[in-house]
Amino acid sequence: MQAFTEEQQEKIVLAIQQAEARTSGEIRLAVEPHCKGEPLDRAMVYFQRLGMDKTAQHNGVLIYLATEDHQFAIVGDRGIHARVPADFWEKTKERMLHHFKGGDLVRGLIEGIVHAGEQLQHFFPREADDVNELPNDITFGDGKE
Repeated sequence: MQAFTEEQQEKIVLAIQQAEARTSGEIRLAVEPHCKGEPLDRAMVYFQRLGMDKTAQHNGVLIYLATEDHQFAIVGDRGIHARVPADFWEKTKERMLHHFKGGDLVRGLIEGIVHAGEQLQHFFPREADDVNELPNDITFGDGKE
């Protein structure tokens, strides 16, 4: 079973594209039905697997979501940790959780993407020669590996 319809996926990808249009930062989304282990650990697996630690400015953000287990995590690279306020990750999670609790995963993901993009824009503004270092698509996993 696919976690999102084609239309929902398009909305999420569009939110990523719009957020990245104002920053050199990279935002990715990894979704799987079940979380094998702790959500933050699982997010780190995808962070490494997707090469998010290899961006030029170390300014990648990964949002991880286990749809059936109702768990999620947000991971940012070291360039972001050095600049964002200490409560940034919790505030982003709270914004997302508000929508998740209401049953709207798509709205929650978009809210998290927009909020992350705003912070990235502030600390890592887009430069004229900026290139999109990573794909904007959603990565779907099966939660088994």
